[in-house]
Amino acid sequence: MLEFPEQLIFQISKYIDVVVDWILDNLKGFFDVIRTIIFELFDGTEWLLGIIPWWVYIIALFYAGWKFYSLKAGIFLSVMLFMIGMFGLWEMMIYTLAIVLISVIVSILIGLPVGILMAKSKKTESILKPVLDAMQTMPSMVYLIPAVLLFGLGKVPAVFATTIYAVPPLIRLTYLGITNVDTEVIEAGLSFGSTPLQMLVKIEFPQAISTIMTGINQTTMMAMAMVVIASMIGAEGIGNEVLIAIRRIEVGRGVQAGLAIVFLAIILDRVLQGLVQKYERGDA
Repeated sequence: MLEFPEQLIFQISKYIDVVVDWILDNLKGFFDVIRTIIFELFDGTEWLLGIIPWWVYIIALFYAGWKFYSLKAGIFLSVMLFMIGMFGLWEMMIYTLAIVLISVIVSILIGLPVGILMAKSKKTESILKPVLDAMQTMPSMVYLIPAVLLFGLGKVPAVFATTIYAVPPLIRLTYLGITNVDTEVIEAGLSFGSTPLQMLVKIEFPQAISTIMTGINQTTMMAMAMVVIASMIGAEGIGNEVLIAIRRIEVGRGVQAGLAIVFLAIILDRVLQGLVQKYERGDA
């Protein structure tokens, strides 16, 4: 009576495996195309980020911190970026930044229209809300399994897993921003005969842009967290340094790589928050 009855046990894992096997057998060509696109996109992004001299990044970051916040903030952010280079992790940072950048861009391309669709369709909202709940509560390492099955090891599954993990906050906050637009503004637009597209582009989206930008910020932070875990499936970058340090029990190497990840996350967060505040002040 204390143990759960065996006859009531129902495992869905075997059915999931059947679906995965069918996908691998019948959609291999489709995922090969996606792999090629991601691979080329990553190489192009990494090359573009890599041809910019290191000192240009530091000067640009100093200027952004100064304009968004203060002279002290500009110095603080640029010093953190400089320290990543001092740690000998500049090339790894570029690799990590390429994964994050691609993942965030793809998340924006997916998250904005899906979030808008959720705001416009009650049926879509009722379907996607539990899906987003599941995605946001799922352990992050679970996302590595389908990524490896579909794309093997390396940078491509890292981008795929990072994108899937990072997109839910943007969908939710896009939905929240659109649904929370002031009803009086909506009624004013309708009274002037605005079409649904005009309402979205000229009224709802501008009113919701601050919330959407916060969603992009959250997506970027989640991408930063996931790109470290993605080192377990062959992704290089700073996360791989952490993984090597764990395997070799090299505390100093692990702390140094961890600090570089923290510095990069702070830099991205402050720059994105500065963009949001700049827009809210009406300077953009």
